[in-house]
Amino acid sequence: MNVLANTLPTRYHDLVSVTPDVASPGDVVAAWRDMVACHAAISAALERELGDRHALGVSDFEVLDRLAECPDGERRAQDLAESVHLSQSALSRLVDRLVKNALVERCACDNDRRGIFVVLTAEGRRRQAEAAVTHRDVLARLLPAR
Repeated sequence: MNVLANTLPTRYHDLVSVTPDVASPGDVVAAWRDMVACHAAISAALERELGDRHALGVSDFEVLDRLAECPDGERRAQDLAESVHLSQSALSRLVDRLVKNALVERCACDNDRRGIFVVLTAEGRRRQAEAAVTHRDVLARLLPAR
């Protein structure tokens, strides 16, 4: 929950309390269900709009967005998998698709031959920048006001 609350610092300045002024355990369950429903609605809208406008899935965009946040546009695959909440194998399949579409490249780590970097291409940076407008618009429309 705090990850969600801190994803958009301009909107959610404080951590979400896991022990709010709740009268009963049913209130906690209701709050959980509301949060899950909000997440599902936003995820569905993102899948639809990112797919229709940019031919990207939510996970595709999230990887491109995380890479775009890096000054050099690259991250170790293991760190990237953790940041986007995917298993190593799921990230590998996703990166395969992004490589096929020339949005990222895989590069070997100079210091550690086992390490792989995922690197944003110029086309990937362009697509991320275009899709970021849609992504932020969906979040602004659908995240509940504080």
